[in-house]
Parts: sequence; structure tokens; C-alpha cells
Amino acid sequence: MTTPETNPRLQFFRAMIGHDMRQSPSPLGRWLKGTLVAAEEGSLTVSYEVREDMTNPMRILHGGAAAAIMDDLIGATVYALGREHIYTSVNLNVDFLHSASLGDTVTARTQVVRAGKNIVHAECVITAADGKIIAKAVSNLIQTSMKH
Repeated sequence: MTTPETNPRLQFFRAMIGHDMRQSPSPLGRWLKGTLVAAEEGSLTVSYEVREDMTNPMRILHGGAAAAIMDDLIGATVYALGREHIYTSVNLNVDFLHSASLGDTVTARTQVVRAGKNIVHAECVITAADGKIIAKAVSNLIQTSMKH
């Protein structure tokens, strides 16, 4: 059993605090180009600049890009738990509550709500600089038979 101090995946993310996610294990995470702000057991916080290729025709954060941020970051958070098996998303329920414009910086924060043996339930909230909630999501991830 690993502890936060002996978990190499969590230590990897902690070493990336203040840096962009170019070294993310996720190709999508690398494309999103977030900057890691915090890494704790069961929680990651990443800031993102809303780039043109993340917007819809109204030049606001595309819902699909917001969902991608939350799904990718929840997956990274579960990966950082350091478990032996790979987990995959069963669902992703998203609420879009406010817009973020081109050039805005938004922050996404995950939290593992329950880490069961087979199912991990997690949530993610994207907030604007002024604290408004842009979007929030909950997701369940299931353990697969594949090992890391």
C-alpha cells in the first residue's frame, strides 16, 4: 500500500506544480496545456487559458472543451491514486453554468468523493478568476483488468 509520500504518480504531479502539463501521461492533457497548481491525494488543481482552438463560434469556451478538461483531469486524479489497475470512465455528467471568454484563465479542481475497490466517484469544478462556476462534472470510473 502506498502513502502520498511513497506514491510515485502523486510525486510526479507534485513535481510538476507551477509547470505546464507538457509531460502529462495524457496526450489530450498535453493539448489542453494547463498549468498544475496543486496536487494532493485525491485532488488536482490546474489552470487553463481559454485558447481560440477551445472556443465555439461565439468565442467562449466550448462545452466539449470544458468536458474534456474535466474528464481528463478526473482521469489524472484517479491515475495519481497509484492503484495497480487502470480505471476507465463509466459516465461523465456535466452542468454548464457560466461562460468563459477567449483569453480568460479558468481553474479546474478535482476531488475524489469515494474511492471504492472497483468504482471511484469523483467530481470536478471549473471556476473563473472571479469565482463564478463555469462548469461542474461528476464521474464514476471502474477498475479494468489491465494493469499499469
